[in-house]
Amino acid sequence: MKRKIRIVLFIITSVVAILIVSFTLGREWYEGKNQSIISFALIHFSGYLFFLLMPVELAYIYYLSFFSDLEMFAVAVLTAIAAQLIDYFIGFSVSSTVVNNLVGEDRIKNAEKHIQKYGNLTIFIFNVLPLSSSVIAVAAGMVKYRFSGFIIYSTAGLIMKYLLISLIL
Repeated sequence: MKRKIRIVLFIITSVVAILIVSFTLGREWYEGKNQSIISFALIHFSGYLFFLLMPVELAYIYYLSFFSDLEMFAVAVLTAIAAQLIDYFIGFSVSSTVVNNLVGEDRIKNAEKHIQKYGNLTIFIFNVLPLSSSVIAVAAGMVKYRFSGFIIYSTAGLIMKYLLISLIL
């Protein structure tokens, strides 16, 4: 039964992700318009929600050709932090059964294990690398991880990631 629920939830979240991209980026392509910073913000924010796993780093790289580094950097970090705050508070307030059904019990248990063992370093590393930092945010909320530590190390990791991407490209 859990497997069927996960499959249905996966299909629903995939459809939502496709719709978000289609109604922002796709719409701009079809109408022959230039890309907008709002479409990037929406795609990026959505990609950091734990139930919509999207390659946000690729979106960042794509949009860098349309907007300044500073503009993209600010929008990327702010939207990622906003989405991770939502992820954290969902993990903090929603029952683990609901979250486990959405993400998968094994992924959450693994994330919780890393947070319990390495703490701030896990949060930082998962935000620097293109890993599921949104799942780490939910797990941090579920284990009632210290909020200030979560925010500081998430923000530091995101700043490092987008700074590196901007400098490399």
